[in-house]
Amino acid sequence: MRIVFMGTPSYATIVFERLLEENFNLVALFTQPDKKVGRKQILTAPHIKQFCKDVGLSIPIYQPNSLKDSGITKTIQDLKPDFIIVCAYGQILPQDILQIAPCINLHASLLPKYRGASPIQEAILNNDKYTGVTAMLMDKGLDSGDILGYKYLKITPTLDVVTIFDKLSILASDLTLDILKDYSKIKPKKQNLLEVSYCGKIKKSDGLIQFDDASQVYQKFKAYKFWPDVFLDNGLKIKSCKIVESNSTNEIGKILEIQKDYIVVGCDKGSLQISQIQPPSKKVMNVVDYIRGSRKIIGDIL
Repeated sequence: MRIVFMGTPSYATIVFERLLEENFNLVALFTQPDKKVGRKQILTAPHIKQFCKDVGLSIPIYQPNSLKDSGITKTIQDLKPDFIIVCAYGQILPQDILQIAPCINLHASLLPKYRGASPIQEAILNNDKYTGVTAMLMDKGLDSGDILGYKYLKITPTLDVVTIFDKLSILASDLTLDILKDYSKIKPKKQNLLEVSYCGKIKKSDGLIQFDDASQVYQKFKAYKFWPDVFLDNGLKIKSCKIVESNSTNEIGKILEIQKDYIVVGCDKGSLQISQIQPPSKKVMNVVDYIRGSRKIIGDIL
């Protein structure tokens, strides 16, 4: 079967690489345009494109600003795909492309829960017990297509967005193989509209915390570890933390303990152990070194 693959980050690369290993006929890759990254604005290829370069893979790579650009539909039609696999691509597929071949999306949630841009983070923020990957037959709506299959992942208390992201990418690769190999036997199922929920794009401001509820701050820390991190009004980023307890009442941000490698900070409800921080425009450092340099003591506000 001829497959056109559409994807951009490492999540997509894992699925793409698995299809290569299983000798599927990948006839083209569509990914996002190269972007300028960092303070020096270095033009950087998407993860999946860089992977192709690193392994010396000879495959046509297309990076349109929009799939509505002139000639894109004709290009895909000429490739004569049997399937279009979409995995964290970052663009909406227009109707004329959806009609070329079955378009299968590997969405990182258990649809219809968490349609939209940030399903992994939303599952963590809501302290869900399970998440997973859904293989969906795409339609013109936002993650609203018929379900082809699921893979489940139990969210243990210490799992953060980075670890879950990695685990789901492996599940997505397994699920993709299952769907492609058994596609003719699968009966797509409609999503239950009564269970639909949505999640939007994450903004940098979402990472702002106030030390109000320790449990909620910890969930935010795990959800936003990749980006934008969690940070205080003064710009101080919390790079490593864990929950101590969730029931005490404290002055917000008060330093309760200073140990050799960590401090304990009070929240309006509960307390947190913090070991690494990053001051604005500086490198990550041990929080105790920061405390000493700032001449803060027990009882001060972080």
